[in-house]
Order: sequence, then C-alpha cells, then structure tokens
Amino acid sequence: MRDVIIIGSGPAGLTAALYAARANLAPLLIEGLESGGQLMLTTMVENFPGYRGGIMGPDLIAEMRAQAERFGTEIINGDVTAVELGSQPFIVRLGTAMQETKALILATGASARLLGLPSERTLMGHGVSTCATCDGYFFRDKPIAVVGGGDSAMEEAIFLTKFASQVTVLHRREQLRASKIMQDKAFANPKITFEWNTELAEVKDVDQGVVTGVVLRNNKTGETTELAVEGLFVAIGHTPNTGLFAGQLDLDANGYIVAADGARTSVRGVFACGDVQDHVYRQAITAAGTGCMAAIDAERYLEAL
Repeated sequence: MRDVIIIGSGPAGLTAALYAARANLAPLLIEGLESGGQLMLTTMVENFPGYRGGIMGPDLIAEMRAQAERFGTEIINGDVTAVELGSQPFIVRLGTAMQETKALILATGASARLLGLPSERTLMGHGVSTCATCDGYFFRDKPIAVVGGGDSAMEEAIFLTKFASQVTVLHRREQLRASKIMQDKAFANPKITFEWNTELAEVKDVDQGVVTGVVLRNNKTGETTELAVEGLFVAIGHTPNTGLFAGQLDLDANGYIVAADGARTSVRGVFACGDVQDHVYRQAITAAGTGCMAAIDAERYLEAL
C-alpha cells in the first residue's frame, strides 16, 4: 500500500514527487511512455527561473528527476494501462502488475498535435516548435511559418510578430476557424500573411539539422511551392492525456481534468497538476507550480484520513 502514487514524469509530476518525498510520503512515480514530457522535445529553455544562461530541456528534467530521487522518490518506467478510482484504495494497473495507493496525483500532461511528417519530428527543437511563448525569442528578425487556423494559431502568430521579420500562416481551408476578434487582429497585423488551401508537405532541411524552408501543397490544384523560413510553429492544438480517466473524473469539453480548490479533482484523494488540467498557460514553470500544489493538497488529505 502506497501513500501516494504520481503518474507522469514531466515538471509537474517531478515537482509533486519532490514535495511528496520531502513530506516523508515515499512517493512512487510512474514515468509513462513519454518520459520527461514535452520538455524532452525542447532544446534550450531560457524562461525557467534560476537558469540565467538557459538549460537544455532534457537536462532540466534530469536535474528535477535527480532532486526528487535524492529525497526518496521511487521512479519506475512503465505505462499505466488502467486506474480504478471508484473506491479506496485506488488501484493503478501496469499491464499484469498492480499498485494500491491512498492518494493519487495525475500529471499525465497533454500532447501537442503534430502533422505526422518525419521531417517535422526530426527537426523538433531545431527550428520546429509547438510553443511560441517558449521559443519565439530564438527567431528574432527571422521569417517563420505557423500552421493552423484556430484561436491558438492566431495567438501564436500575433505573439511571434514581436520577434519574427515575417509570419506566414499556413491554413488548409479558405477561411479561419478562429474567433472573429482573433481573425481581425491577425488580418490587421502587417507582419502576418496567409497561404490558403495550403498543406505542409515537408520541412527542410533534415540534412543540415535546421529549418531552412517548407514545401507547401495547394490542396485545390495539387501545385507545390517552397517557402523560405527559419522556423515552423505547429499550432493545431493539444490533446490532454486523459483517456484513462474518462468516466471516472470530471473532464471539461476538451477533455482536460477539471481541478478546483488547488489541485483537487471530482474524486476525493485524486489530484491533478500540469498540462493535463491546464489548457491556458502550458509552461514548465506553471506545471511545476501546480505539481507543488498537488503534493501539498495530497499531504493534507492524507493527514486528515
């Protein structure tokens, strides 16, 4: 029987583990398939406090992991296949193995939707990004492209005009899906241009290890063209990793866990932190902050049992 199990090993899960371990709860952290979360796809992180020279995303995760382990966190590699939240103790299943726990912290994160191009994955963190607020600074005075047509894509494009020399929005339809106010802001910005009925066929140049341009395909004519850019931002949304919890926890319309009064969920003793419950900020530092909240809430819950 565990006092607390944490599912997820990004900044939220690792911070929760650190605080739970220092509270003498001997937490078990289950990494999941994407160990370290989205930071493992990031090269330089320059906006995490305490690293004035910046730190590589995987290095930041390694530091947080070592710190959690130093205070007694047990970390195992495995993919949770089911959770049972209907009664105490909660049951966490990893294939044929089973763990029981009094409290459960969910830090399973959200996955940025990608286009599925091999070149996109290869150049992730080397000119391809899914987060303008994380990486926009690196593209000062450079031409970049943004893929998408919703509110998030327009927000990214508008934000990126603070840095880029030119922002080209690539959209597969003839009109945007974004709200009217976001469309008006984007259309009014002189740095933003649009390529309509356009799909991304390839990101160049894998051989050079950096983005030098993109190959575009007009989905009406089939014609292909090349656009010289030094950055590509994919803004087609995120998918919260909440499939395990559907029907057991309250989720919002987009599938994110609803957390209230700190990190508490609709099931007493279950807490949520990081991007699995945050579709607004999605930063490493906010994920870490909610991880701290989840651990403190779990500690107080256990004390009251």
